[in-house]
Amino acid sequence: MIEVLLNKPEFEYDIHSLIKAFFPEQYVGVSAEKKEYDEKIDIRMQVNYGEDTIQITWQEIVHANEDVQANEKLDQEKVDVKAGQKPGQEKVNVKAGQKPGQEIVKEIPGGTIHVDFSDRVQTKNHLKQMLYRMLCDYTKRTLPWGNLTGIRPTKIPMKLLEEGKSRDEIYRCMKDTYFASDEKIELATDIAERENAILKKIDYDNGYSLYIGIPFCPTTCLYCSFTSYPLVSWKNRVDAYLDALEKEIDYTAAKFYHKHLNSIYIGGGTPTTLEPYQLDRLIRKIKCSFDLSDCLEFTVEAGRPDSITREKLEVLRKWGITRISINPQTMQQRTLDLIGRRHSVEQTVESFKIARELGFDDINMDLIMGLPEESLEDVRDTLEQIMQLKPDNLTVHSLALKRAARLNMFKEDYKDYKMVNTQEHMDLTASYAKKMDLFPYYLYRQKGMAGNLENVGYAKEGKAGVYNILIMEEKQTIVACGAGASTKRVWNQPNPDGTHRIERCENVKDVGQYIERIDEMIERKQKLFAEE
Repeated sequence: MIEVLLNKPEFEYDIHSLIKAFFPEQYVGVSAEKKEYDEKIDIRMQVNYGEDTIQITWQEIVHANEDVQANEKLDQEKVDVKAGQKPGQEKVNVKAGQKPGQEIVKEIPGGTIHVDFSDRVQTKNHLKQMLYRMLCDYTKRTLPWGNLTGIRPTKIPMKLLEEGKSRDEIYRCMKDTYFASDEKIELATDIAERENAILKKIDYDNGYSLYIGIPFCPTTCLYCSFTSYPLVSWKNRVDAYLDALEKEIDYTAAKFYHKHLNSIYIGGGTPTTLEPYQLDRLIRKIKCSFDLSDCLEFTVEAGRPDSITREKLEVLRKWGITRISINPQTMQQRTLDLIGRRHSVEQTVESFKIARELGFDDINMDLIMGLPEESLEDVRDTLEQIMQLKPDNLTVHSLALKRAARLNMFKEDYKDYKMVNTQEHMDLTASYAKKMDLFPYYLYRQKGMAGNLENVGYAKEGKAGVYNILIMEEKQTIVACGAGASTKRVWNQPNPDGTHRIERCENVKDVGQYIERIDEMIERKQKLFAEE
C-alpha cells in the first residue's frame, strides 16, 4: 500500500486520485492523522503545508523476504526484494541473514514549491503539478490526461470557449497547467465545441430536466455498481414502487409547472424490466403530468436485450419516445456469459432490428472496454458487428470498478481474470465510430477507470444526447425521481469565479425503504427547492 500523511487536511481527494492513477492496484491511504494499516506499506509520503510553501518527502519501503533464513551465509547469497518496482526501476539487494519483515528504507527525491494559499485553485494546480512530475520520474511513465483528476475534463475547454478563447489558447492552458496529451486535448476541445453549439438551445434560467429511475434488472452484472435489484426478488412489489414513483412525479410536476422541461431520461437499472402495461402506465403518467412542448428529447434505456420485447417497444413507440438504448456491452458471447448478462448476441441483433422496424431512428448502443478476458481482437470483432447494425449513437465506456461491484467486492474470486484497456482500444473504437459517421459529443471519467482513460459518447449529426451533455456540464437543474436517484440543483446566479452553486439531494437506494419513505423523499426536494 501507499501511505500519505498530511500535516493538515488539505487537497486529500486530489492527492489520492493522482497517486491512485499511477498505482491502480495499490491501496492508497491519505490522512492528516497517523493510522495503523494491516497491509505492508511500500511507499510512505509526507505532505507538509507551510505558511507559503508545500513540501513533499517520500520513501520506498523494502521488506525482507519471508523466505530469508537467518543462518544463511552473508558472503554466499543475496536476495532481491521487490517493493512494487516497475520494470527498469532500481532494485534493492537485501543480504541473506536479513530478518523476515525487516524494512529497508530508500529515500526518493521530493520537492518544495512556493504557493499563495489565498488562491486555492492555483495552489491546487501547483501541488498537482509537483506531485505529477515526481510520480512520472518514479514510474517512468505519463498519463493520457496528465494531472487531471476530475470526472468532467470538458468543463475546462468549455469555460475557455465561453470566455472567447481560441483553440490554441485552450491547448496551451491544458498542456501547461494539466500536462494533458495532445490527443486528449484535441478530443476534449472538439467535444466542448459540439456541446457548446447544442447547449445554446437550452434555457438554463427557466428550464430543467427530469430523470426517472427504474432500479430493476434481469440479473446483476459483475461490474455493476448502480442501484439495481434482480427483478425476480421484487416482481410482486413493482406496482407498489410505481405508486410511490407517481407520488414523487406529482410533486415534481406541481413544483415546476412554471418551468420549461427540456429533456426526460428514464434509466436504471433496466426500465424494460417493467411489463408492457407498467411501461404504458409510467409513460402515460409522465405525458399527462408535464407540459412537453419544450422537451427536446425523451430517452428510455431499453438496455438489456433480454428484457426487450416487441410489445414493450410498441409501447415506447406509441408514446413517441424519441431515443432508446439497446446495450450489448460486448458482442462476444463468452464474455456475456462471464459477466452475468444472460442474454445472447442474437438477442441484441434481434432487438435492434425490431426497433428499426417499428420506426425508431435514434438508437444508442453501449460498449465497455476492459471487460474480463477480452482481447483487442475481441473488441475489433464486436465493433465490426456493431457497424453492421448502424446505430445512431455509440457510447464507449472504460471499465470502472466501484466498491459495490462484485468484481471488486469479491476480487479474490476473480483475481485471475485479465482486464485490459489501453489507448489502442480507445483509438480503435474512435476509428470505427468515424467509419459509422459518428462524432464524439460528450465525455466523462470515473475513479478506478481501466487505463486511466475515459467514457466517450459518439453520435450522428443531429442525434447527440441532450440529457447526457446536461448531466456532464452541470449547467441545468436535473430533478430525479425513484430509488437511488440524485437530484442536482444548479443556481442560476453565478459565483464571482463564474462557476455555479450546485446542491444535491439523494433518494434512498433500497426499494422497500423508498416505498415506505416516499413522503420523506419529497420533503428532501421541498427543502432543496424551498426558494424556487
